Amino acid sequence: MTDTRQARPDASSRATLGKAADENFPVAPFFLPRAWRDDLMAVYGFARLVDDIGDGDLAPGGADALHLGLDPETAEDRLAFLDAFEADLHRVFDGTPHHPLLRALQPTVRRHRLTPEPFLGLIAANRQDQLVRRYETYADLVAYCELSANPVGRLVLAITGTDTPERIRRSDEICTALQIVEHLQDVAEDLGNDRIYLPAEDLDRFHVTEADLARPTAGAAVRSLIAFEAERTRALLHAGAPLVGSVHGRLRLLLAGFTAGGLAALDAITDAGFDVLSGAPKSTKPSLMRQVGAVLLRARREG
Repeated sequence: MTDTRQARPDASSRATLGKAADENFPVAPFFLPRAWRDDLMAVYGFARLVDDIGDGDLAPGGADALHLGLDPETAEDRLAFLDAFEADLHRVFDGTPHHPLLRALQPTVRRHRLTPEPFLGLIAANRQDQLVRRYETYADLVAYCELSANPVGRLVLAITGTDTPERIRRSDEICTALQIVEHLQDVAEDLGNDRIYLPAEDLDRFHVTEADLARPTAGAAVRSLIAFEAERTRALLHAGAPLVGSVHGRLRLLLAGFTAGGLAALDAITDAGFDVLSGAPKSTKPSLMRQVGAVLLRARREG
């Protein structure tokens, strides 16, 4: 008989899972069934860890590298780290993975017959981050989000048994929007890592240079650019919002939370006067609750 119990995470894995509290939206809120919470946290652990590898946020000689059999020198190479992590991911489907977070993911994969593709997409996005530092067009950025964000929404639908083509399309819209919201919040941080997720065509349109993005506060041109990106992203969130009304019960509340998290973050950007350079605007709990209520009200009207 297959053991479907969740593996117990080590200290390093607990630290990774603990980052869920800092997200724009609730990852696995208390009102969900325990099985869903466990499965969603298992997926979150994978997604958070692969992002930390891609961002270079893990110690080269730390436990995560050791679990994957990497020496400190090799672990400094992010592409090599990602390669080792992908090799361990494949063991989730055909063997016994080495990393505790991947061992915790294995029961979720088996319960819901998940396929490797969404997980591989998240790894591919982080590989792309090592090689692509600028995006020429909005379409290029959306294509990146198809790897970096959309797989997460698809996994949520698969875990909850609600994945239909129409729901997947709406989920992709919401997830792409949520990824872009994060990029808007983190313009200054990303530039510090030599990454710009604002499309070059939009920088040109608003006469914004990279030097403008490096200033301690945003000038008028940068604020106009961010306002444009925020409005387009808000429209994308609203386009995906019918997903919320297409499901029921606790899942509706969860998806409302995801959508509202993005809307509340956009409200924070607006309240900051679209100055995302002096600090990453963060939503408040009252703003999030107001947006949850608005999303649920719209879902009831459309349902």
